[in-house]
Amino acid sequence: MIQLQSYASDPGESRGRLHDEKREVTRGPRDDFQRDRDRIIHSISFRRLRHKTQVFVAPDGDHYRVRLTHSLEVAQIGRTMARALGLNEDLTEALCLAHDIGHPPFGHAGEDALQEALAEFGGFDHNAQTIRTLTLLETPYPRWDGLNLTWEMLEGLAKHNGPVDKPTWALAAANGAMDLDLHSWPSLEAQVAAIADDIAYDNHDIDDGMRAGLLTLDQLLELPFIAERWQAIRDRFADVAPDRLLPELIRDQIGLMVNDVLETTRANVEGLGVQSSQDVRQAGQMIGGFSDAMAEKERALKGFMYENLYHHPKQMAAAEEGKMMVADLVKAYREQPELMPTSWASALPEEEPDRIRHIADFLAGMTDRYARNRHQEIFGERV
Repeated sequence: MIQLQSYASDPGESRGRLHDEKREVTRGPRDDFQRDRDRIIHSISFRRLRHKTQVFVAPDGDHYRVRLTHSLEVAQIGRTMARALGLNEDLTEALCLAHDIGHPPFGHAGEDALQEALAEFGGFDHNAQTIRTLTLLETPYPRWDGLNLTWEMLEGLAKHNGPVDKPTWALAAANGAMDLDLHSWPSLEAQVAAIADDIAYDNHDIDDGMRAGLLTLDQLLELPFIAERWQAIRDRFADVAPDRLLPELIRDQIGLMVNDVLETTRANVEGLGVQSSQDVRQAGQMIGGFSDAMAEKERALKGFMYENLYHHPKQMAAAEEGKMMVADLVKAYREQPELMPTSWASALPEEEPDRIRHIADFLAGMTDRYARNRHQEIFGERV
């Protein structure tokens, strides 16, 4: 068993759950953070990630990543770093697996459509929607709504990128039910989960972009640090055809980033004199993350990916189509709520903003495939 550092999150010292779960019979040997992880894995919203956009909208190819496989890859990287740093692996893994649950269909295009639809009612944010889904919309228990996750789990989802000074309405509602101390910094497990997300999509999106023919190796080699790594790999495998070496480039890049995070985080812990999880929350800065040098390279890579992949004309066209479908469905359900399934239509509130937020909850939970099918049913072969 890995020895936890003094600044790791300890399930034995958890601030607990919103609802008391005392039972006459204990269900197995799991601690609180292991239960959180398993509740995510067994949830309906986690299974729906299988058909939600990561980079490509409703990809035809079986080898492209979707939100589900991306989340699994983030969890693998997060677990590795948590173990190396003596943090709680189970909490880190749970945060990694849950971080994208609030994404609507068609990725950020779908989010843009919902943001526009809810603009006068507080807007839409996929991070806050993740917490809303897990605390309200998932209903596997007989006595309360939500998965009844620990305070540490909800805190990590709420502020994995740092303190939240102006929470959106959805996050404010969750915080009102269980004070998540939004003005402090997140646990190191949450910080590691956030950086694991960056490492995963920075590198795996390269793989998908090249597989789709939207990126080329020549384009990638315009980035000096990629060119340097590529040359080192070519020297190491001089007798291997270049087209067999892309996976090695991806692995090398992930390894470099992970090792940089480990070295930087350890130096920050020592430099700030961090001794406890509360020290982490009161540190006044992120402790887990890239060095300045690696952060600069990572920003350059992100800029390259936006210019050459995410904003590629084919991608923009697909995104616009997805955004239009979500906008069409919002309008249809507002005008004819009976088009929604009975369980959703019968629960539709009469007054705003609850009414439009209820419709957004339904839409945000849709997969790409389900949204396409509903759009075709209502509008025919319009898209």
